[in-house]
Amino acid sequence: MSAEIEKYQGNLQYAVDIVMCIDATGSMHPVLDIVKNSSLQFHQRLDEVMARKSKEISQLRLKVIAFRDFGDDPSDAIEQTDFLRLPQQVAEFEKFVRGLRATGGGDIPESGLEALALAINSPWETGLDRRRHVIVMFTDAPAHPLGTVGASAQTYPRDIPRSMDDLFEQWGYARSQTAVMEQSAKRLVLFAPEEEPWKEAIGEEWDLTLHFPSRAGEGLEEFEMDEIIETIANSL
Repeated sequence: MSAEIEKYQGNLQYAVDIVMCIDATGSMHPVLDIVKNSSLQFHQRLDEVMARKSKEISQLRLKVIAFRDFGDDPSDAIEQTDFLRLPQQVAEFEKFVRGLRATGGGDIPESGLEALALAINSPWETGLDRRRHVIVMFTDAPAHPLGTVGASAQTYPRDIPRSMDDLFEQWGYARSQTAVMEQSAKRLVLFAPEEEPWKEAIGEEWDLTLHFPSRAGEGLEEFEMDEIIETIANSL
């Protein structure tokens, strides 16, 4: 490889956008602190892995969508940030994450699909040389079908799909005409139970998706977080 090509590769601008969807219902109480700590360390650990690969992220943005259950309390079913640039807005990011409390939830299924739909429709970066757009879902529960529980509430998002088929169309696939995410950039990482819709409807059917099974009351293991970070770094 010529020095000129090596220099060009070294100057590539990498843009990474990560949306973390975090279940903040009562059942997550034993593990929410673990998830929060993992979230707070995420950018630093990703930087370290990229540095070992002699790559540098030119722009890193994180967005958090905390979700509960529109059927239990529509007023706090979704709490979210905008995309925050790190390290410039790290204080704002940390304040939001540290402020999350595990509460509510009502029945067992939660509003995880609404959070996923909001994540898919995020204002993703479109510039720089190479992009990676990653959604990470942390939950210990199945999800209500879209557009059903709490859908009449004033706080229910009006512009998200009302069925799994419509959500899949937004996620897209190779040569899709309906996708809202960039096919070559997107990744979905599920830390979710082996229940629907996570196991088969999404985990086995959607492309560019990784599923790490979780169980109620058990936190995110270090090796799983490492694998998530390696997956992002290796795909750039």
